[in-house]
Amino acid sequence: MKENEVLTNTQPQHGMFQDAFFQQDGSEPVPMMVRAEGIWMYDDKGNAYIDGSSGPIASNIGHGNRRVADAMYQQAITLDYAYPRVARHAPNAALTEPLCRLAGKPFERVGLASGGSEAMDLALKFLRQYAVAKGTPNRRFLVSNMPSYHGASIGALMISGDESFAPFLAGFSVNGAKVPAPMTYRIPSGSTPESIAEESVAALEKTFFELGPENVLAFVVEPVGGVATGCLALPARYFKRVRELCDRYGIFLVFDEILCGAGRTGKFLASHHLDFTPDVVMMAKGICAGYSPLGAILLPAAPVDELAQLTGFNFSHTYGANPISCAAALAVLDEYENHDLIGNAAQSGAYLGNSLRTRLASSNPVGEVRGIGLLYAVELVVDRGSKQQFPHSCNVTEVARTEALKEGLIIYSRRTSGGKFGDWFIVAPPLIVASTDCDEIVDRLQRALAGVWKRYQKTLASA
Repeated sequence: MKENEVLTNTQPQHGMFQDAFFQQDGSEPVPMMVRAEGIWMYDDKGNAYIDGSSGPIASNIGHGNRRVADAMYQQAITLDYAYPRVARHAPNAALTEPLCRLAGKPFERVGLASGGSEAMDLALKFLRQYAVAKGTPNRRFLVSNMPSYHGASIGALMISGDESFAPFLAGFSVNGAKVPAPMTYRIPSGSTPESIAEESVAALEKTFFELGPENVLAFVVEPVGGVATGCLALPARYFKRVRELCDRYGIFLVFDEILCGAGRTGKFLASHHLDFTPDVVMMAKGICAGYSPLGAILLPAAPVDELAQLTGFNFSHTYGANPISCAAALAVLDEYENHDLIGNAAQSGAYLGNSLRTRLASSNPVGEVRGIGLLYAVELVVDRGSKQQFPHSCNVTEVARTEALKEGLIIYSRRTSGGKFGDWFIVAPPLIVASTDCDEIVDRLQRALAGVWKRYQKTLASA
């Protein structure tokens, strides 16, 4: 195949594309992208799309950044690979310094993996080995929220709160304990978001006691949710109570910032919106912005250095601290700082959030817009007053995705827990967006939602 030649309408007989593994449900196929620049992607038919979700909320600095590409190229021709157990390399230290500086105290140590799921596993293995080395091997239980999502590895799926995973995990993996997440859209009559948060904290403490607090290793939580909760930003009061509980019983509080970290919420860490810190933070996606696979765990120096003296951390991965990925991430962080992209996430994010709420407020089929920074979810309902969901057979999130594609807009949607907690899609453009870009995104989204409603009405008429 020539250098710039691409496969278009014909499928290869062998190999196929990655989406050959995904469900073939007859919906509109994903486009064949051949080029990308800034917030735009272009397919093989000449169509242009706004990347309205940064892929899976990863492409934070936009596409085709030559400074990042040049950094990767220079690293590849200088030192392409070095395994941390047998060799050190400068890009490793060069990257961890700004990560620690941006994360702030008490985070003084960084463990690098090759993605979010791997980072989650790395963090849990570290905490478990630390507990064993400290003479508390009984600390083995993990607690998380239902719903939630923490990655695609077996270990990460074990603690993810998605009821549709149950048949897959049954008898195959030891499932982590789950407590109700303080979901705020559909709350019982007489309840408030604050009372729902208190109930969730009470359920967490009850679960600690059922397991035995001395047996619980960690509580893992997303400070701002992703596709599992529809960008649910949990209140500061909730986290204050959770921090108190974890401190009381000696349980690690682990923040999953794989999706919401790296400036997405208008601060480098979502936890920076709070007045305390978790014990461990996981990051991925935005720290390398899609240019190379990379994940990270942030920890204070004390437990890392202590474990290094006791037993050492016994787990590593082939591509941990990969030099090319480190060089890419370092260049990405330079883009953040040189162009104040985190500040832009706050400013453009406030503009986008206001535009989504005001312009979609009267649009069918929108029930609610929620989120923070440049991370928003649009909840889809049949009736705004009753908050009635679409029939399961409609698969409205997939309908929304395909209607948005027709309007030249990429959004991120995936039905979780079979739609039990609601249906939504995510709008999370790259952190380089301007207000004019936000206007265009909302324009296209309005037309796409009109298409969703039209298709639903047509389905009703033919029933």
